[in-house]
Amino acid sequence: MKNIQLLGLILVVVGSFLPLVHVPIIGNWNYWKLDHYLAITCWILAACAVFGIVNGNAKMVRIFGFLLIILFGFTLVAVKVQSLDYFSFIPFKSWRETFAGVVRLKWGWAVEFLGAFLMIVAKGSKK
Repeated sequence: MKNIQLLGLILVVVGSFLPLVHVPIIGNWNYWKLDHYLAITCWILAACAVFGIVNGNAKMVRIFGFLLIILFGFTLVAVKVQSLDYFSFIPFKSWRETFAGVVRLKWGWAVEFLGAFLMIVAKGSKK
């Protein structure tokens, strides 16, 4: 089952380079373009999960998988709040929400969550 955990880890790392958010006119953003600190945190958590996979510690890999899911959830909330804040100069709340609604989530999130989920559900090998 190490292979499934490793596949999940690879999906998380690759997913951070895939388009996560589409901003009109500007284009698609990956984790690094969203926020440097969140991207670095994602990669540090992935590196810690690699340590758990190499040492055969399934509990450690599960913990870092849960932490990655929490980070992804936090990032989704931050994207929504930041898009509302980005259009804060508009005086009408309904217009502000309409313009903030043009910021769309992309398919890269599915890869990120799938990778973290695979890290959590894969069982460690019993000796």
